[in-house]
Amino acid sequence: MIDDRKTIWSWSMYDWANSAFATTIMAGFFPLFFKAYWANQNNLEESTFYLGLANSIAGIIVAALAPFLGAIADRGTAKKKFLLTFAFLGVVMTGGLWFVAQGFWQMAVFVYVLATVGFSGGNIFYDSLLPGVATKKKVDFASSLGFALGYIGGGLLFLVNVVMYLQPGLFGIPDGATAIRLSFLSVALWWAVFSIPVMIWVEEPRVYESVGIGQAVSLGLKELAHTFREIRHLKVVGLFLLAYWLYMDGVDTIIRMAVDYGISLGFPSSSLITALLLVQFVAFPATLIYNWISTKTGIKAAILIAIVCYGLITVLGFLMTMVWQFYALAVAVGLFQGGIQALSRSLYTRIIPPEKSAEFFGFYNMLGKFAVVIGPVLMGSVALLTGNIRYGILSILILFLLGGFFLSRVDIAEGETMAKAYLARGAEGR
Repeated sequence: MIDDRKTIWSWSMYDWANSAFATTIMAGFFPLFFKAYWANQNNLEESTFYLGLANSIAGIIVAALAPFLGAIADRGTAKKKFLLTFAFLGVVMTGGLWFVAQGFWQMAVFVYVLATVGFSGGNIFYDSLLPGVATKKKVDFASSLGFALGYIGGGLLFLVNVVMYLQPGLFGIPDGATAIRLSFLSVALWWAVFSIPVMIWVEEPRVYESVGIGQAVSLGLKELAHTFREIRHLKVVGLFLLAYWLYMDGVDTIIRMAVDYGISLGFPSSSLITALLLVQFVAFPATLIYNWISTKTGIKAAILIAIVCYGLITVLGFLMTMVWQFYALAVAVGLFQGGIQALSRSLYTRIIPPEKSAEFFGFYNMLGKFAVVIGPVLMGSVALLTGNIRYGILSILILFLLGGFFLSRVDIAEGETMAKAYLARGAEGR
């Protein structure tokens, strides 16, 4: 039931479930373990490049699949089925990291890429359920609640995992490396268990009559080709997607590469993990507060403020020399990370036709994942070419500058009008 409290909370709990992967695996222990356990410890710039390449490969796969899968899910009323499929892939591959032996960085990359495909692919269909969960009146709250629960849920498990890593003896674990490997299993279990509410209590709106998967593929691909043509007319959507592609590239790169950057600067791993925990627990209240701020400033202005702040964070990261500065930047990231993600998702929901939510969120996630293709490789390549990781982080600034420029030109009211006109044309054609 749309705008129902139980439905909104059940939908939001999937953020609680899969954010454990984003925190413990993607941002925390995988880059740490990759450098110290799987990759060549004598060449930090090379391992940065390979880690960036792994994230980019996963981004390419999801980006290539996203619009096709979205079109098929809309036509076949199969958003939850696809969500379950990708979540299952992510859970199995995350647990599979336990089995990757020391020094086998190629296998670690392969399993991590598949787990990331599961994580990112599932988010396409999780996001696309949002228009059926909340109306315009509650969509900003629902989107922000999801990210807020994601931060606190992912942060709580990450806290347990960090204690396991720093004090393995308390848990009867022989060493820190085993603790990290056990953390991979804990994330898989957490993800699986807390995905249950969205599967049971969130009803998927039935926009079309159900069709078989073969027919859904054929019709879905035709719908996709049609949407490619239509998106040229929905110019506000296209402009927003360009802006989102650029600035979210910078955000995701900072999320995924921060620990790697700190290691390359010589900061102790315990300090880096503590900084990540700061991000999680600052971001939980900050996401909800930032949603309230957006009601005063307007949603676009709130996103622009976050982009400016991320640009400043990037410059300060380039100048950073001491561990306490890493902590300070972690707090700054936490203040804006959830807000920019949640408000971007809810702004996009406002300007797309609800009947085409999975298909249009396919584009949204496609560009988001193509952004991840560029950012980590840009950072890793600049670091490898210059021999200085600082120039790698500084290169991300251009993405925030361009993203902010294009977002400033997005007219939300015009986008909402175009979305309604799109639906009216579709109704006349049926």
